[in-house]
Amino acid sequence: MTAAGSAAGAASATHPGAGEAGTAGAAVAGAADGWAAVGGAGAAGGRAADPGGAAYIARFARELVRLRMSGQGGEAYALLCAAAGWPPERLPALADALARAGLGADWATLLWEAAALPPERLAAVAAALGAGGRHADCAALLRQGVARPASDIAEAAVALLDTGREREAGAVLEAFVRARTAEDAARAARRDPDRLVPRLLRAAAAVSAGHRRDLVHALRVAKLPDS
Repeated sequence: MTAAGSAAGAASATHPGAGEAGTAGAAVAGAADGWAAVGGAGAAGGRAADPGGAAYIARFARELVRLRMSGQGGEAYALLCAAAGWPPERLPALADALARAGLGADWATLLWEAAALPPERLAAVAAALGAGGRHADCAALLRQGVARPASDIAEAAVALLDTGREREAGAVLEAFVRARTAEDAARAARRDPDRLVPRLLRAAAAVSAGHRRDLVHALRVAKLPDS
């Protein structure tokens, strides 16, 4: 079972009526796994299971509306967890579909789940949102992710830089500098000092002169370049 399926099982266990049918949790988990599988790659040959992405996304949005209207919050949450694992390039279109369906709160929940993805996956989602013109969503995703270990933030920033997403890399570093200590920023810089130090310094300067001064000191203590 996928991680989304496990989350679905846990969510359904707290849903009213779940105890009335011993298979309720398994059914929800199976449904979530099905949406995750179709949203990603098919089982056979790794081919996309849904060649008509727009139609699939519309069906997904309708299913979420149905679940919300019938009070099945646990099942809706499970589907959102599944969607967080979709190919990142599909997520801007999903955001549009959820907005049209009046499900903006569900999109915010999906972003929250995506913020907990592994660093490279987080970077891929941020890059897809940026490429899709959803810069506010990208910034929100990155702000939510800055509570992660400094090494995770560094990995995400490097992954973005490796794919040419300079804007998104700058956004994650600025959010990190705003929320964390100068010592945390210096720890992140160790991943790739040549690229991360100057960008962290720019991010710190964008916050305040004091942030930049503190970061310069932390970099010197860590025996890293400070310019």
